[in-house]
Amino acid sequence: MAWVGELSETRYWMYILLIPSFVLILAVVLYPTLYGAQLSFREMRMNRPALGTGLIGFKHYIRLYSDPVFWTALWNTVVWTTASVALEFLLGLVAALALNRNLPGTKLLGVLILLPYFLPNVVAGHMWSLLLDPRLGVINDLLLKAGILGSYKAWFADPSTAMAAAILVEAWHGFPFFALLLLAGLKGIPADLYKAANIDGAGPLAQLRLITLPMLRTVIAAAVILRVIGLVNSPDLLLILTGGGPGRATQVLSLYAFQAAYKDFNFGYAAALSVVMFVLLMLFAWAYIRVSKVNKD
Repeated sequence: MAWVGELSETRYWMYILLIPSFVLILAVVLYPTLYGAQLSFREMRMNRPALGTGLIGFKHYIRLYSDPVFWTALWNTVVWTTASVALEFLLGLVAALALNRNLPGTKLLGVLILLPYFLPNVVAGHMWSLLLDPRLGVINDLLLKAGILGSYKAWFADPSTAMAAAILVEAWHGFPFFALLLLAGLKGIPADLYKAANIDGAGPLAQLRLITLPMLRTVIAAAVILRVIGLVNSPDLLLILTGGGPGRATQVLSLYAFQAAYKDFNFGYAAALSVVMFVLLMLFAWAYIRVSKVNKD
């Protein structure tokens, strides 16, 4: 066993130790990704087994180009993701700044702020569908009594309000994610920077713009990328609240892929949709990192 001791003294030992992790990554991440990609080039309809599972080339991708539902879902995905992330970031930043002041009651407030994020999407979706129900919803009743509404409104049944209502529900459910990460980042900013800014006469807004946000740039970039990936890949909340409707008002790519796979049983087409989502997310992550310049910090 002398060779083991000799090998451990070389630079190759650390690569050997990484082999188990590398094999695990291949099994859990790389293989399913490659399998999904190759599935997009095959015919795979569980309800039409006579079609077989042979290679069909770019047929699914050509169909995507001429599919109006795909383009509607793509636009809705951009709106859904952009508006949700922007609103969640603003709410999370306000919550993190408030919690970072260490005022009396902030610990209790921190627990209350994190409660929505602890709820599963299924529970949160059903809860808000009841709160916004046009007949039994308490929110409709409160708005009606306050004189804001003239009659009960079916928020998720109206194409003009369905997406906005779903975005507000998602923002309520997801903003603690930003609050938690931003609060951790705020704890790492030296207090001396703010003391020097106070001496120089910088107000709260100037300190936020010149100190807080630049120091949080890496945390913000990581949080935004992770949240965008989560929103693009998770159709569960929209599936519960609207099912993609009314019409196609809230149809997004992940929900369309889910319906193609488990409603139409067209797994090949669903795989093509998933590959497009994967490529778009990779391009977004690359572009965002380049624009935010976090790789230069």
